[in-house]
Amino acid sequence: MKSKTISTIQIDTFSIPLSSVPMYNKARKEDTLIRAFGITALAILMLVGVAGAAPFTYVTSLGIDTGTVYVIDTATNNVTAVVPVGGWPAGVAVNPAGTKVYVANTGGLGTNVSVIDTATNTVDAAVDVGGSYPWGVAVNPTGPRVYVTNRYSVVGHDSNNISVIDTSTNTLMAPVNMGLSSYNVAVTPDGKKIYATNSRNNTTSVIDADTNKVTATVPVGDHPSDVAVTSDGNKVYVTNTGSNNVSVIDTSTNTVTATVPVGDGPGDIAVTPDGTKVYVANWQGNNVSVINATTNTVTATVPVGITPLGVAVTPDGKKVYVTNAESNNVSVIDTATNNVTATVNAGKYTINYPTGVAIGPYVDSNMTSTRATSNTTEDLGAVEETTNLSTSEEKNAVELNNSNNNNSESDNSNSNGNESSEISSTPGFELLGSLICLSGGWRLRKK
Repeated sequence: MKSKTISTIQIDTFSIPLSSVPMYNKARKEDTLIRAFGITALAILMLVGVAGAAPFTYVTSLGIDTGTVYVIDTATNNVTAVVPVGGWPAGVAVNPAGTKVYVANTGGLGTNVSVIDTATNTVDAAVDVGGSYPWGVAVNPTGPRVYVTNRYSVVGHDSNNISVIDTSTNTLMAPVNMGLSSYNVAVTPDGKKIYATNSRNNTTSVIDADTNKVTATVPVGDHPSDVAVTSDGNKVYVTNTGSNNVSVIDTSTNTVTATVPVGDGPGDIAVTPDGTKVYVANWQGNNVSVINATTNTVTATVPVGITPLGVAVTPDGKKVYVTNAESNNVSVIDTATNNVTATVNAGKYTINYPTGVAIGPYVDSNMTSTRATSNTTEDLGAVEETTNLSTSEEKNAVELNNSNNNNSESDNSNSNGNESSEISSTPGFELLGSLICLSGGWRLRKK
């Protein structure tokens, strides 16, 4: 009886009906497919998180006792680092890799170009360009060269020049002899042509990047100042401060194909990556003109702060950053609506008379995390030591920036707006959320 009972229990408890085997195998296959899909999706999200980290904006400023570059996280519009550079920093440019920032220190306090390492937000080199007023800076996107205009510099007592820096060694190469007072400079995306505005004779020079020789001279408007090239290299835009307009140059013929009236005192200029819009900072009109690149007409005028001097567009074309020198702040424009959606102002002791602005490319998320967390205190400490500010004063200034500069953005209107913005912009948080969603999907499938 015992043997018979045990046999019955084994059969009833552990036997599996043959009809259930196909269903079990099917469920197992579906579960395996779901897991495989989840792993693939997670891998994609990880790649997006790494490649899609928000870029940083670099703003040159008079600072307090020394020239300064302020680093703004475009994801949160918070100042994340402060880099002392000396002199009066004006022109600024970021290399295509986003690893170096080149800053022209102008005036009597400095005649050099500071090279900032973006991983540490510290100056790791200073290149003396020998000019008396270095101003405009442009990086060749295809080779190790940086071009710096030296306003009122003297070569042979009768001509001006553009300094050329070899970025692999941070040393000077042979200059481009202009014979003119060149104000600013830009390079075509293929790295073959350099365009330099000549403010004294109302022309723009075209320079062969291989030979450093002027190959053409294009008459433009009165007192040309700044210059920008489209991402396809087909057009060059030149702001003419004296005649309140913008010249459009066809790079294939090096001729002006259109002249666009803008606001009072046009200065810096930037083109969206898709080439559809052009943003012009009008420093006398305290506004920004938006040009439709197809029709060559102004379609919007955006009020900003007092004396806007610098303008730059993010790589995705969604935001424009404008430095307002006499307002001591930076306006952020939404390109979809052409409205100011945020104002970055770190308080009394920071962003004093901002001038130039440049935006880096999308960067690795690990580098983003390092910059945002480890360098802020270190860099602020350096500024505090240089400017003899108290620790509490500087901290209060940065806290004021991090709590107030996003008040105009709808997604950061609550008291913890910046905290939530920092969390949502962190790739690790996005991946954690993705894992939770995938886990929930697996559990639901099992049920």
